[in-house]
Amino acid sequence: MTTGIHQVEADLPIHHVWQFVRELNNWAPLIPGYLEHQMISERQSTWKFTGDAGFIKKTVHMSLDITEWNRPTKITFDLVGLNEKFVGKGYFEATSLSEQKTRITGCLRITAKGMMGPMINSVLKAIIPKVTKELTTAVALEMTQVEKMPT
Repeated sequence: MTTGIHQVEADLPIHHVWQFVRELNNWAPLIPGYLEHQMISERQSTWKFTGDAGFIKKTVHMSLDITEWNRPTKITFDLVGLNEKFVGKGYFEATSLSEQKTRITGCLRITAKGMMGPMINSVLKAIIPKVTKELTTAVALEMTQVEKMPT
């Protein structure tokens, strides 16, 4: 399973991080290549995004199911490809560093299945860490921007 893990620090209290991350609508649009997502229930959604694997660009449709909400520190989810053969897992984890600083860890683990799985998995080794870094960084930046907006 190809894994990407990235950590960033945000100048926000942990409860602000939780308020943002617990809502999928806040961070779904931040995934690189985002096209759209649809909420099926509070814990289930489908996402469409474009994936760029060097010379190949594909539209990927997947389901995301929240498997754990551990307030205020962790959200865990499962991923299943709907138009491509892959499965995965991921999480966002928050660790309070002080009253006004939180470390945010993003993790994605994905494995391609089927006949093309071995070839795709070799490409994913370069892509998944990059996507994880971009998504985690974008989530932290967006949280900070939202927090600074006047109420």
